[in-house]
Amino acid sequence: MTRMLSIIALVAAMALIIAACEDDAADDTPAETDDTPAATDDAPADDAESDDVADAEGTWHGERDIVLADYNWDSAILLNRIAQFILEEGYEYDTDMIPGETIPLFQGQLDGEIDISMEIWVDQMPPYAPALEAGQVVQLGNSVDDTVQGWWVPTYMIEGDEERGIDPITPDLQHVDDLPEYWEVFQDPEDSDRGRLYDGIAGWEAERINEVKFDYYGLDEYYNRFLPGSNAALDTSLMSAYEQGEPWLGYMWTPTWIAGQLDLTLLEEPEYSDECWEEVQAAVEEERTPETACAWPITEAVIASTSDFADEAPDVVAFLEQFSTNETHISESLAYMADNDVDADEAALWFLEEYEDLWTEWVPDDVADRVRDAL
Repeated sequence: MTRMLSIIALVAAMALIIAACEDDAADDTPAETDDTPAATDDAPADDAESDDVADAEGTWHGERDIVLADYNWDSAILLNRIAQFILEEGYEYDTDMIPGETIPLFQGQLDGEIDISMEIWVDQMPPYAPALEAGQVVQLGNSVDDTVQGWWVPTYMIEGDEERGIDPITPDLQHVDDLPEYWEVFQDPEDSDRGRLYDGIAGWEAERINEVKFDYYGLDEYYNRFLPGSNAALDTSLMSAYEQGEPWLGYMWTPTWIAGQLDLTLLEEPEYSDECWEEVQAAVEEERTPETACAWPITEAVIASTSDFADEAPDVVAFLEQFSTNETHISESLAYMADNDVDADEAALWFLEEYEDLWTEWVPDDVADRVRDAL
């Protein structure tokens, strides 16, 4: 009996020793949540998690495309194609664009659906200043540094064109105040009692500004505002009249292919002032006739990105901060586009070949080399 008890005691002691050893082994194993680095800390991040963000140097590696606002006028579309070619061939990034009208597309940018606007006319984009102040967008370079807009006529109407056998039709027409005298020259084909002024496209901020200025100048007694259905329709109305040496009066701006191809004269208005322009813009918002009106400001068209994109892609931001053209560069490129009946992609290639000394200042040497190779 004593022998049996001794064996039992020995077995129990051995069991205790084994249990103690297992406990010690468990205590010596590092806890995964304490000192042991998680496996994902040292391993490359999963593509699905890393594709949509910038790397440590801030270079864009997004799985999605860089999206540009394709505003519905020629110069904005051309500027997009120039930027896209450089981004795709020089920086080797993918791009896309969303076409549409000014205010809806800019709202899309504020909503994060669009990364970059290449041509914002600040005075015609009421939401822009509040968005800039709130930090929703970041202002980068000047896509065009000397934009001009207003009401124009072909110069042959004032000076004639001896080579084409055109005599001056409105020799004393210089100022908008002179327009009542000449309404019959610009007779509306659909209303024999009034002249016709070709306005901007319905929905453009410019069209709304034209409306209140038109009323202030008292032109509603002499003229009808005709709203073309598109930028192309506006251009066609002018080009058709110009080719036949006929009268034309309407809203136009630079840079455009028209400005690069035709000889036009901008009609004078009362001198611009900040106070006057604030009143014009207030009248637009309140849908009333302004107490005063004046010439459009000569402004810069700016480039803006969302603040999130600026943080994610500083190399793209650095490029767009250096991006700068003038009215001549863009008007001549658009004239090439019209004269040769090519699209904006072809015109962008012409611009990059014609103005190499200009765009190579916007980008690092290696990017410039890749763009040249692609050309």
